[in-house]
Amino acid sequence: MQRLEGNQMELKVGDKAPDFKLSSTRKEKISLSDYEGKKNVLLAFYPLNFTPG
Repeated sequence: MQRLEGNQMELKVGDKAPDFKLSSTRKEKISLSDYEGKKNVLLAFYPLNFTPG
């Protein structure tokens, strides 16, 4: 894993994803570690989704 500018990190195939916390669409705080041990986890990010422009 390589640290880029600020808090950005570059991951390579096979690297373990770092834990992080986000707000769900229901305003609940969830973290990647909440799903540890589950068979599959899909993360989908939509940059600038629900923003003007």
